[in-house]
Amino acid sequence: MQPNQQNELTVVTKSKELCSYIMTVTQKSPKQFRFTFVTRLQNLSLDVIEKIYYANEIFVTKGNEKNAENRLAFQHQALTTLKLIAYISELAMVQKCLLFKQYEQISKLTTDCQRLIGAWINSDRKRFSA
Repeated sequence: MQPNQQNELTVVTKSKELCSYIMTVTQKSPKQFRFTFVTRLQNLSLDVIEKIYYANEIFVTKGNEKNAENRLAFQHQALTTLKLIAYISELAMVQKCLLFKQYEQISKLTTDCQRLIGAWINSDRKRFSA
């Protein structure tokens, strides 16, 4: 277990796992894809973590709709970025930049992250609308 992992949100831990996996598998990708799929996937995976951190740093309380809207915007940006990762990894697999099993693992991790962010959004919605 890495430092601070016990105190992190599950979605942060899972997004870091996705990023780490993408960094690892893309290092072995053919050089011809370095400036297309590889760089794009690596940057997008870092963007997901960044957006989740930004969302988590916004202090929201009932009655503070502006902060809740800002948090929701970052959560939705993270979801959209995850969809991009899923699409680009599929295209990378078709173009033989990634192996099928690598694409499969990226798909699983992106789906896990999407579910966790969705649950986080629903939790916020219930907490602040009650």
